[in-house]
Amino acid sequence: MFRTSLLRASAPLRLAARRSYSANAPTLAGVDPSKLVIQETQTPKALLREEDLVFGKTFTDHMLSVEWSASTGWAAPRITPYQNLSLDPATCVFHYGFSCFEGMKAYRTSSGELRLFRPESNMQRLNKSSQRIALPGFDTKAMTEVIAQFVAKEAKFVPKKRGYSLYLRPTMIGTQRTLGVGPPGSALMFVIASPVGPYYRTGFKAVSLEATSKYVRAWPGGTGDKKLGGNYAPCIVPQLEAASRGFHQNLWLFGEEGYVTEVGTMNLFTAWINKDGQKELLTAPLDGTILEGITRDCILALAREHLAPEGWVISERKYTIAEMAEAADEGRLLEAFGAGTAAIVSPVRRIAWDGGVGGTQRDINIPLEEGKETGPIAERIWKWMEERQYGDVPSEWSYPVPELKA
Repeated sequence: MFRTSLLRASAPLRLAARRSYSANAPTLAGVDPSKLVIQETQTPKALLREEDLVFGKTFTDHMLSVEWSASTGWAAPRITPYQNLSLDPATCVFHYGFSCFEGMKAYRTSSGELRLFRPESNMQRLNKSSQRIALPGFDTKAMTEVIAQFVAKEAKFVPKKRGYSLYLRPTMIGTQRTLGVGPPGSALMFVIASPVGPYYRTGFKAVSLEATSKYVRAWPGGTGDKKLGGNYAPCIVPQLEAASRGFHQNLWLFGEEGYVTEVGTMNLFTAWINKDGQKELLTAPLDGTILEGITRDCILALAREHLAPEGWVISERKYTIAEMAEAADEGRLLEAFGAGTAAIVSPVRRIAWDGGVGGTQRDINIPLEEGKETGPIAERIWKWMEERQYGDVPSEWSYPVPELKA
């Protein structure tokens, strides 16, 4: 059992209160990849058949952890056997939600090389999330290097088949033992890894969504643009309610205007012919209510590279569910799809909308070619993304995993 040394008496309040300032002071240690310590597991796991992998159910032999305290900064990174954490019942993460995380993947190329996909972007986002809830920041390049070393250590678990990958879950929690509400005086960053198969094992499957005005996922000035643990649990009941009515996911709306925000835990893209007669691919802007999706950012970049020269307008702007309904009625709605790490793209077939305040319930049908489960734009984007993830196309987004140093 992993008993973190962070579980000691609470740090003095004056140290904890200075945390956000002292974290960047030269007297506090930063993350140092050269100090990585590795403890080998004595019970290595047998590899499952890749066809039997289920998302988030199988984990690798080891885990990565880096402790932090307000008085000393970041401790030496450690790779240890995968094991339980031991935390005092008064640990602040249990009571006040000091928790944030990331989702990222490592891939094996056709030549056998291991690559991470935009890991520094994940670390930059984790930095924003952690500091929004008074957890420590860190050097993103150093943390990326440490995670790459962890992937190198777990290389045997990175699947060989196309479409498979090693899913990584970096997580940071506050670990100070206190019931007082304040900045944690100690924290733990840890990374676990799970080999996973394709999101769609037998090809794309278009989903149906329920757009409701009953629940709101995020609001201006809140934390909807951060990847916090506390943002996810409140979404489960609305998802279960949607599922009970036969829908795969929620389409989150905001305000009386019914602004389109996200779908489930993914960003949403819409392709239509706008009222000016232009082909337009659009997604909601980063206004503080939208998660800064890394897949979202990739899709925008790829669309500007490949679709813009074909006459497409690529937009980040607000739009409403009523505008989508109007476009569908007028034959201008072309495609809609979610975008995220797990699926890359998730095509949408149908949206059931409650009509908003005082409105009439109705369906919005997204046209898909007969016999197909995705539209041409989503399919092309998925292909462009996969080519870069598996190293088929050279890209600055691809981060080669070096040989293990320790």
